[in-house]
Amino acid sequence: MLVHQIKADMIAAMKAKDDLRVQTLRGAIAGFTNELVSKGMKPTDEVTDLMAVSVLKRLAKQRKDSAEQFEKGGRPELAQKELSELKIIEAYLPQTASHADIEKVAIAKKAEMGISDASGAGKLMGAVMKEFAGNADGGDVKEVVASLFK
Repeated sequence: MLVHQIKADMIAAMKAKDDLRVQTLRGAIAGFTNELVSKGMKPTDEVTDLMAVSVLKRLAKQRKDSAEQFEKGGRPELAQKELSELKIIEAYLPQTASHADIEKVAIAKKAEMGISDASGAGKLMGAVMKEFAGNADGGDVKEVVASLFK
């Protein structure tokens, strides 16, 4: 299970004195506990891989947003730290669909749903996201769907 792998990797990082990795993985484990509690479960309950991936995606998005804000604020050293943490988190996430894969599905769904103009872009985006079941980045899907109506 993903949570067990992260805990084992955190212990290895502690032994290697890799402080950034330890702090990042410790934050992920805290996120798993928070997710359990928010769902009305006990903190000692088992975290499913689906829940773990959901939490990791949220953490990755937070890191991307923070890095972007730090860059805008003229703090490149903090942005670099956030990007380093993002790389650690992304190592545990499943591969996301490529632009080409998203485009194939979007074109097929567009034809299947009979969408001919941009007014159906929202429905098309929802259908494509559902098709990938969380394995596609929303920003990438939005970009591909928008390109189909140009």
